[in-house]
Amino acid sequence: MRPIRLPEPPSPTMGVPEIFENGAYNVIRRAVVIGNGFPGSENQSLGLVHALGLADNCVLYRVTRPSGGINEWLHCLPVSLHKILYYIIRRIYSYSRLIVSRGKEIAPLPSENGGSVGLSSILEADSKQIVNMARESYEKDGPLLVVASGRDTISIASSIKRLASEKVFLVQIQHPRSDLSRFDLVVTPHHDYYALTPQAQEQIPRFIRKWITPHEPPDQHVVLTVGALHQIDFAALRSAASTWHDEFAPLPKPLLVVNIGGPTCRCRYGSDLAQQLSAFLTNVLVSCGSVRISFSNRTPKKVSNIIIKELGNNPKVYIWDGEEPNPYMGHLAWADAFVVTADSVSMISEACSTGKPVYVMGSERCTWKLADFHKSLRERGVVRSFTGSEDISESWSYPPLNDTAEVARRVHDVLAERGLRVRP
Repeated sequence: MRPIRLPEPPSPTMGVPEIFENGAYNVIRRAVVIGNGFPGSENQSLGLVHALGLADNCVLYRVTRPSGGINEWLHCLPVSLHKILYYIIRRIYSYSRLIVSRGKEIAPLPSENGGSVGLSSILEADSKQIVNMARESYEKDGPLLVVASGRDTISIASSIKRLASEKVFLVQIQHPRSDLSRFDLVVTPHHDYYALTPQAQEQIPRFIRKWITPHEPPDQHVVLTVGALHQIDFAALRSAASTWHDEFAPLPKPLLVVNIGGPTCRCRYGSDLAQQLSAFLTNVLVSCGSVRISFSNRTPKKVSNIIIKELGNNPKVYIWDGEEPNPYMGHLAWADAFVVTADSVSMISEACSTGKPVYVMGSERCTWKLADFHKSLRERGVVRSFTGSEDISESWSYPPLNDTAEVARRVHDVLAERGLRVRP
């Protein structure tokens, strides 16, 4: 006689309305991202929201600064003070036009957004508007997840939390430098705490140490990462591999992808590095089937021009011209190895999420916490310095960086401690 298999007993919450399961207001279904207009910052917030399963129910707001002309000298100021000063300057300029003779022309003051479009074309982050949205939809949709990234978003994000503390869960990406209690979680890389290390303390004159932040080691508000968060995961790479199959599958292997950024205050370089990189790439061409080179919008012309002049006519080399579609995701999916300039934590983090060989160019030029970032990656075996003597056909691997998924798990844990959960 055949035994009878009884159905599994239902779980305690199966078929139970949410109002009895965890309370009507304990489920997070929506997210707001507050960005600053910089892809490197906004991709971190969007990557976390995607990892939490809320990408399809997310609204992006931006904190924007006036740009162009004198505004380039005001970017060191808090964004609110910058806008006030710019308003005063515009008023003075407008008044001056009234007292100038009619026959004399005056050059127009640069627009607030550096072009003719202006701020009205951007969804400007307004703390009161977002707070009202959180309050009005709370009974129907539960608490609101707010994810912000970058210095310019701190005041807006903390104001939202202060005005609607019980209706908002706030994650701030990148260290806000002071008063971490304003946020539910702060997500920041280990190297943001470089200033507290003995090596850093030796570099800082004693009389200015109190001005260097952070002052305290990470507390319970802080989730530490190795690199930057991003939107690259297995599903995204699999989708990109399919999308770019016809272009990349026929290329001779191994495929070396070269991503070139631009100099920063912590990683300065120019024509000298471009010449050195060109020479190193020429040396490894013999072990490459194909080489694909991309520049970022930060790459100086003097750098890109040298690369194009030295390598542009080589039949193995293709240099992306900047026209759409952008092959960046295809490069991540199909590359056998990467060379990335040392200036960009985001580009390096994304390449290291693939588990494929990553060679870094110019890390010896990096200073302060960026040098500490590269040191930590080398110690983990995630990257190697690019020397021009590599055999690109020889592969090596490492556990891929998975910061975004690990932070998402930490967010779930903290929410659970407060009786909250995410339901996409």
